[in-house]
Amino acid sequence: MQSTENTEWENQTTITKFILLGFRNLPELQILLLLLFLVSYFVTVAGNILIFALVVGDQQLHTPMYFFLGNLSCLETCYTSTILPRILASLLTGDKTISFRGCMVQMYFFGSLGATECYLLAAMSYDRYLAICKPLHYATLMNSRFCLLLAAGSWISAFLAISIIVLLVSQLTFCGPNEIDHFFCDLTPVLKLSRTDTRLMELTAFIFASIFTLPPFLLTVISYVAIITTILRISFATGKQKAFSTCSSHLMVVTVFYGSLTIVYVLPKNDNLRDLNKVFSVFYTVLTPLLNPLIYSLRNREVKESLRKGLSKFLLCTTMQTL
Repeated sequence: MQSTENTEWENQTTITKFILLGFRNLPELQILLLLLFLVSYFVTVAGNILIFALVVGDQQLHTPMYFFLGNLSCLETCYTSTILPRILASLLTGDKTISFRGCMVQMYFFGSLGATECYLLAAMSYDRYLAICKPLHYATLMNSRFCLLLAAGSWISAFLAISIIVLLVSQLTFCGPNEIDHFFCDLTPVLKLSRTDTRLMELTAFIFASIFTLPPFLLTVISYVAIITTILRISFATGKQKAFSTCSSHLMVVTVFYGSLTIVYVLPKNDNLRDLNKVFSVFYTVLTPLLNPLIYSLRNREVKESLRKGLSKFLLCTTMQTL
């Protein structure tokens, strides 16, 4: 009798570590993946920090559009730092384990920053809508106080909401297996490992996900429908080109971000698409933060001009110090 009780207790022992399987089906590409992720991380962090510094340091970029861009660049730096360092360590050392607490922390910051990005992208689309469709009222409607409220609301609401999700997940029972078929601690693969009934948890997560993705997505779509309609009504070609150039960069980022999210989280799941889902997960966890500084710097005249002035000042200071 005592032996049976001990066996049952051992079977119910709560696990303290997870194993992130990552790209286990591609062992021959581990070195290539390491190099690609390392370069991506360096370019992403350097590019986003550079844009954030330009927005803060250049007085000409102290406008609502660049205020939100600065927030987005700060977010992308944190976002990619939540995922990529752990992937790089795993590829470099071969250690795929992550502690239970570390997994919860990663899930919290990944979810919070992802939800914040949805609302920041919506705020940026609304800003472009007012600038193009309501130019006479733009300065009044998109004032500094309103911009600050939009940004603060995006950050605070997302971090508070996701804390509830992660708190509920941490209360679930995990007794094994402990292998997460992903390269980071995403909610869905983690819930699959729980021995507890997760239906209520999944419903709660669905409600929160709907709140933080559907409204900002609809606002973004409605804004761009109005923007495109307004641009098409402009009679002269130069005006059309100038109006579209102010929002084309943001539209590209939105398309990549929501397109990959839709493929990973909305489309039906099956074993054949599991590895493909990992590939598309790379799009919104790695590619979108990487593309943001490149798109906004290469396609934005004001950012390029600010960068040129910044480099000129840096070279001048360097030259004077050497003399």
